[in-house]
Amino acid sequence: MVSSSLLFMLFSLFMLPLIVSSRPVHDPELVVNEVQRKMNESRRNLGYLSCGTGNPIDDCWRCDPTWEKNRQRLADCAIGFGKNAIGGRDGKIYVVTDSSDDDAVTPKPGTLRYAVIQDEPLWIIFERDMTIKLKEELIMNSFKTIDGRGAINNDYTHWEMYAIGGSANPTINSQGNRFNAPDIRFSKEVTKHEDAPEGEWKNWNWRSEGDLLMNGAFFTQSGEAASSSYAKASSLSARPSSLVGTLTGTSGALNCKKGSRC
Repeated sequence: MVSSSLLFMLFSLFMLPLIVSSRPVHDPELVVNEVQRKMNESRRNLGYLSCGTGNPIDDCWRCDPTWEKNRQRLADCAIGFGKNAIGGRDGKIYVVTDSSDDDAVTPKPGTLRYAVIQDEPLWIIFERDMTIKLKEELIMNSFKTIDGRGAINNDYTHWEMYAIGGSANPTINSQGNRFNAPDIRFSKEVTKHEDAPEGEWKNWNWRSEGDLLMNGAFFTQSGEAASSSYAKASSLSARPSSLVGTLTGTSGALNCKKGSRC
């Protein structure tokens, strides 16, 4: 699910961060200070920009009336621990036209599953509003961006194997998210360490702070999850996980039109 240049942008709810990066963070405090500075700048602009949200990632692109002509610019708006991930920024735009997921082995062209397994970098967008019910876990190749512009991922439900997975020594910092495990007995774990023995993944930095774990869900922390270096990141606090339902109650696609600010 996570590789050295994977930018998975289905979401931008800034108050409930799930930070995924494949490069070790040597000084989390510097990253947090930069994020805090960007947040303060966006908040100061709220009184001047009619399209301002106070979210520096959204404010980076939503005030641009030509945003749909340069979707990949969103990659340059990233801040925080995933700032250097480029995803599909340097690739072609791939338009998902088919919402089906009938064949996980040889998916049809036009489907989301077909797009994410291609070898070349791709920036993946959708032809229209659609609901995609995945039949199997979605395995992605490197250098892919799924551009949903407005969907939110902080309320995790209905997974069959795991909610968050990674390989190649990623860093995962989950704060204030809600994980509601399925009723399947052996599918309660939130995390999955892909293609690595315990002797290797126990050094990966996977951290959970303030998450709401429901129906038997559990998060396996590893690496420097409880170390002082990661405690520095607490200055960028998430909202309590108990508020996830309220904060995501009106979530959905942004009402954006081509040729105008979003």
